[in-house]
Amino acid sequence: MPFRKFTSLVILTSILLTGCSVVDNWVYRPDINQGNYVTPEAIDLLKVGQTKDQVVFIMGAPMLTSIFGDNVWYYVFRQQPQHESISQRTYSIYFDQMGRVTDIKVSALENSKSLEEMNKQEISDPIDIQSDDETNQ
Repeated sequence: MPFRKFTSLVILTSILLTGCSVVDNWVYRPDINQGNYVTPEAIDLLKVGQTKDQVVFIMGAPMLTSIFGDNVWYYVFRQQPQHESISQRTYSIYFDQMGRVTDIKVSALENSKSLEEMNKQEISDPIDIQSDDETNQ
């Protein structure tokens, strides 16, 4: 009889642990940030009429460029915090033949956080970096 109870308990426990989504939240998952880190301040600095050099200075190198020429640059900021849903914002910057910005378009995945919320996301495993000046004081 004790063997039957033990076997039943083992089978029940294994069923609960293998298919239960609650267990998934116990597993550590690192935050995954991909693409260009885009800040609201950088977006505020972008203006129609700027040159490609000015855009690179503000936003950095684009993640993607158009396959039909160098007249569309894509900046993709994708974030997947531990057990939360994915947020993604894509900034498409269009240039004319002279290399000046003609249009800036923004797209986001459905149910994505705003850019401000994405930038407020705390890193799950922050690294404490100090400059040489701070450590010498």
